[in-house]
Order: sequence, then structure tokens, then C-alpha cells
Amino acid sequence: MELLLSARLKVVLVSSAVLSACFVMAFAFRSDRIVFEPERIVLPADGRMHPALRLRTMSGRALNLADVEGSGERLHLTATDQARIEGLLRAPVSPGQSQLRLRWRGQSVNVPIDFVFDPTDSYGDGTPDFLRLHTAEDQRAFRGWFTMLAEREARLAPERLPAEISDCSALLRYAYREALRRHDDQWLTGADTEGMAVPPSVQQYQYPETPLGSALFRVRPGAFHVADLEDDGFAQFADARTLMMLNTHFMSRELGVAQPGDLLFYRQLEQDSPYHSMIVAGQHSDWVVYHTGPIGRAKGEVRRVSVEDLLHHPDARWRPLPENSNFLGVYRWNILRDRN
Repeated sequence: MELLLSARLKVVLVSSAVLSACFVMAFAFRSDRIVFEPERIVLPADGRMHPALRLRTMSGRALNLADVEGSGERLHLTATDQARIEGLLRAPVSPGQSQLRLRWRGQSVNVPIDFVFDPTDSYGDGTPDFLRLHTAEDQRAFRGWFTMLAEREARLAPERLPAEISDCSALLRYAYREALRRHDDQWLTGADTEGMAVPPSVQQYQYPETPLGSALFRVRPGAFHVADLEDDGFAQFADARTLMMLNTHFMSRELGVAQPGDLLFYRQLEQDSPYHSMIVAGQHSDWVVYHTGPIGRAKGEVRRVSVEDLLHHPDARWRPLPENSNFLGVYRWNILRDRN
């Protein structure tokens, strides 16, 4: 009898110990919390994706990526190992403050973020890095819209062109600016894009919501400095020479390097406005679009010409060939000058 009671007592004691251990583990699990580093995030407002934070549990227990939620489309979470998750955050281009909300198993925490102005100009070409399009997707979107808008204008009769498009540089400015807009339903309603493949909009920023506002074009030589924001370093207007010298960079005098959205520049010294530009278009860079400029008393028109025809233009001054001294070469917009 005593042996039986002793055995039952041992079972009760063991069961109590197991239940106690389970309770402690359950309590520890419930009381465990997520830890994030740093407690306040500071990032440059440059439009890039940055490593921004690290997450772990207080106990060191494995952290399941599926259990963690973060607010904001600019946040990307990735598991580095079983115990840690890292967060990548895409910065906006305008300085300011924000807040990131993280949730884990019923717990939530708010992480303050400071986006600070960054005047970096990696290439010293006068274009700040916050204007350069940092992702391949945004670069494709810009090229798609820029060329599509130029080709759309080539379909219109001269009297239907936007009043501002009066020469080749005006066509460039118009297509550049409109390519950077947010192309929502309101914009598309009057855009006359029927029958044309509409690409996605650039995501990094949309005109005119940039640190430069509506002044998109560099008009002062030299690398970018903070003073350029308030001291006429940028403007809404730039002629063909200024666009070539300060807003694009030289690629080659060989036409084969040209991609859709690149530019061809010419210098015809015998004309009143010697610098002229053409937009490379077509899926295989086999077309160019350009404005003729005024023809006599007429306003001129936007034309779409095959590269093959341009190479055999009856006036050799317009042939995009290395041996043509009037052909300055293939140029690319500075905002496309970035290492993806």
C-alpha cells in the first residue's frame, strides 16, 4: 500500500513538474517580444533602397518571416537566418519624417524615420542622385513614356500639337516632363493614347512633386551643390545645347549603342539655331522622332522617320555617321545614369 502511494505521489510530482515547465515555457513565449535595431532610422532622401533595420526576439527564439508584418509599400523584409530578419526600405526623394509600424504575434511597435537631404552627385555632372532613376523598372518606365509621348506627337497635325512644342528642344522638354508625371485615370482621360501600349509610371517620384518642383533642367555648369536649389541652378526651360551639355551625357558617335529614349544631337553652324536633337524610338531603336523647327513662316511639325532612311538622308549633314562632323553623337539623359 505504501509503495502504491509512493508511486502515485511520484507521478503527481512529475506531472506537476511537467505542467509547471509547460506553463513557464508558455509564459515565456507570451512574454517574449520583438526587438528592432536601431530604435530610430535615419536615411538619405535619395530614392534608393537601403538596409534600414534588423529584427530579432528578446529570447533569441527563431523568428518566422511570415509572422512579421510591416506597414508601407517601401518596406521589404527578408530573413537572413532563423533568428534574424532584415528590413530594406526605399527612401523618398524629399526630406521629411515618417513612421514605420511593425507587428509580430499581436504585438506592434512604431519606428520613427528621418529622411535627410542628401546633395550627393556621384558623377559630378550637376544632376543630384535623388533625381537619378535607381531601378531598372523605373528606367524602363521613363524610356517607355518618353518615346511613346514623342511618337504620339508625331501622329498629330501641327495645329493640334501642344502650343509649347515649337522646336526640337521643346519636344524634348515636353516628353521628359510628361514622362515623369503620375499617369492616373485623370491624366489618361485626355492623353489620346488609344492604340498605344501604356507603360507603368515611374515610381521613385512624379513631376512636379520633386525637391526641384517644376524646375527639372540643369542650367548651370559644374557639380550639384545645395545652393543650386535656391540659386537658379535649375529651370523649366533649357535650349538644345543646354540639354545636351548639362542634362545628358555622351555615349558614342556609333549609332549602334543607342537605346529607345536616347538622343541624337547635331550642330549645323550655318543655321540660326545650330543645335538640333532627335529622339531614338522603336522597340529596336529603328526610328527617330524630331521637330523640324519653323519652316519659313510655318510652325513646323513633328516627324517620325526610320533610322534606315536617316542614314541615307539626301543631305549628308543629317546622317548619324561618325564621319559626319555635324553629327555630335548619341547622348543619354543623366537621370538614367545610375548603377542598378
